[in-house]
Amino acid sequence: MAGAVLAATAGASVAQAQPFINRFPTISTIASAVPPGGAAMGDQNPYGVAVVPSSIGDLVRGDVLVSNFNNSQNQQGTGSSIVEISPQGSQHVFGVVPAPTATPAVGLTTALAVLQDGFVVVGSLPAPGGSSAAAGGGALTILNATGHVVGTITGGDINGPWDMTAVREGSNRAVLFVTNVLNGTVAANGAVVHDGTVVRIVLSIGQDSNPQVISNTVIGTGFAEHTDPNALVVGPTGVGLDTNGTLYVSDSDGNRIAAIPDALTRTSALGAGGITLTSGGPLNDPLGLTVVPGGDVVTTNGNNGRVVETTPGGQVVASRVLVDPGAGDLFGLAVAPDGEGMYFTNDAGSGPSANSLMLLH
Repeated sequence: MAGAVLAATAGASVAQAQPFINRFPTISTIASAVPPGGAAMGDQNPYGVAVVPSSIGDLVRGDVLVSNFNNSQNQQGTGSSIVEISPQGSQHVFGVVPAPTATPAVGLTTALAVLQDGFVVVGSLPAPGGSSAAAGGGALTILNATGHVVGTITGGDINGPWDMTAVREGSNRAVLFVTNVLNGTVAANGAVVHDGTVVRIVLSIGQDSNPQVISNTVIGTGFAEHTDPNALVVGPTGVGLDTNGTLYVSDSDGNRIAAIPDALTRTSALGAGGITLTSGGPLNDPLGLTVVPGGDVVTTNGNNGRVVETTPGGQVVASRVLVDPGAGDLFGLAVAPDGEGMYFTNDAGSGPSANSLMLLH
């Protein structure tokens, strides 16, 4: 039911003269996300997007990190590079992630975040040869500000980390919210299972030590997921936290946006794929998700290259084309510094904007 109201979590939204995505008339290609050389030369299919908040090590404030899911042969679940791109369009490889588990592939997903002290966390869903039947649980890999791996989070509730958002708690803690799409998915051989999860991970970050896991809590269960010959895996994807502590999740298979209230504090999992904020209507396989200034939820459509804006009360207020025709092209989203636009990845296989970072501004 399009426009279903989520009364339990709908806070007072900030009055806006116009929807966030309609404030910006221009769409520009910033740079290719394909590494031109090195160990990951030719990586493509950019997924994750994260804006660097402060300069440290090799990270420059305002630059954008982009993770690649495919290798140069365009095999899904095999890309290993994180590319750093400046707002002016210069780019270089920030880091190449080695296989974090026994599965001989990497496959960097949309799960990408920059934490305090320059630590970068990226998720992987490895699929050797690009085969969903061979997909492995992957990991969250932690890199330092110079792009070197300093830790991994594997096993347990981490099983196909597909997307992630992160928030800072004081000077020495960060909280990750991670969607997982491989719980029973491969064994189902294409059939839909409702075992997708959202996991909250609290990290301790000291000035002279690498991040350490303090706690791990499953806060959402019951999301639909399945393998797919075109997308490798379909399941809960984009996540974003609002100022009221509600976590929003793009439920791709259900063609809806779900909500998990009290995401920072809840001690038990909300089942049945969370509470539906809105479904159907302009949504068409929602993938990337971010919460924009003012509190609205913005999602990208996987099937038609459009972006959709929804209020915290469940009202769709805007939809526009980012990429045309756009099927299978949109994934990661991130608000530009000072709210002056929105970065997104374009996975198009050809044309001047193929495999690139783009900006709505």
